[in-house]
Amino acid sequence: MPIEPAPTQWHLDLGQAKTGEDLVGVGADLEPGTLLAAYRSGIFPMGLGLRGGGTLGWWSPDPRGILRPRDVRVSRSLRKSHARFDFSVDSAFDQVVAACAAPDRDGRWITPEIARAYAELHRLGWAHSVETWRDGELVGGLYGVAIGGLFAGESMFHRATDASKAALVHLVSLVSDTHGLIDVQWRTEHLASLGITEVRRTAYLELLSQALTEPLPSAFAGQPR
Repeated sequence: MPIEPAPTQWHLDLGQAKTGEDLVGVGADLEPGTLLAAYRSGIFPMGLGLRGGGTLGWWSPDPRGILRPRDVRVSRSLRKSHARFDFSVDSAFDQVVAACAAPDRDGRWITPEIARAYAELHRLGWAHSVETWRDGELVGGLYGVAIGGLFAGESMFHRATDASKAALVHLVSLVSDTHGLIDVQWRTEHLASLGITEVRRTAYLELLSQALTEPLPSAFAGQPR
């Protein structure tokens, strides 16, 4: 089971957040206890500067993009693609993060500091990756943070058509034995066809509260590294 880190020194909550505003705070740090406190409060980090650099921002989108496992939609073409891939969990975490942070990606925001912070969360058993393989080659994947029935997705990548979508479909199969919640932060057209919906922050926090009481899916309950 995951190792609980030392508690954060920061007070993280959404008591002063305004309806419709996504950015809810700045500063603090990326210590494991801070990150976990943020996710448990409905908040996640992303830098405010170019390509995620500069001052650290803390975000709670309103509305919030989510996927309930029971709502996933898999098209016929994606089902065919999914059958051609192989999948694993936590076998290439650093590679997945590096691919998500690749310099040639539009909108990239994962800095070396972010990568190191999530590597430490992975070592403690909180951050996880889902890998998509074809003929032994890593062609897609995603990573995020699992707390109880919450999987807070951080980023995904693909090097083959449908490889990232297939990773998300596989993730759904891993959490379907819980009344879980997959947080995708913002709804995008790339993901909308899979059943991602938007909810107001107040509704998200209610769903989050329930998800945190659910058991951790067995796929993410292995020994910390």
